[in-house]
Amino acid sequence: MALLESIRISLGTKMPAFLLKDANGKEYKSSKLYGEKGLLVIFTCNHCPYAQAVWERIIKISNQAKHLGINTVAINPNINPDYPQDSPEEMKKLIKKLDIKFPYLVDETQNVARAFKAQCTPDIYLFNSKHDLVYHGRVDDNWQFPQKVTKHELLAAINALANDLEISKQQYPSMGCSIKWRD
Repeated sequence: MALLESIRISLGTKMPAFLLKDANGKEYKSSKLYGEKGLLVIFTCNHCPYAQAVWERIIKISNQAKHLGINTVAINPNINPDYPQDSPEEMKKLIKKLDIKFPYLVDETQNVARAFKAQCTPDIYLFNSKHDLVYHGRVDDNWQFPQKVTKHELLAAINALANDLEISKQQYPSMGCSIKWRD
């Protein structure tokens, strides 16, 4: 597994539009996913240890964000025969196991991940209601040990967005396994 960091993307960048299906075949249009204040987009998967380490934190944050008018969507770009743990059938099992309440979508062609310039799992983007990127970074300052977290950067950005406050421009990249690109 290759460890990568998310790349710097200019704040204010417009969110690429997309139409994807979940593991059951239900279609989701990106413009319909937004909450009143914005949308949290997470490129993630089932098998990556970095993604696994933050899934429960992401779920907790998404529940808090939902009450603040910010919806969440997760997108799996690792639909690759070499990684059967990331298949739609395995996604269904993870959704049930973790009780994921937000859409977890399949990026079969990996075109959406490319449009976002996603690099790793997890790769995290927060957009305001005008579809402008306001945060692209890590969940917090300790992916491995949640009890040792001292800075909750994603949650701080969500709270700032929800309350019309300035979001810190100092954003640290997310890190995780490389996306399993198909040729």
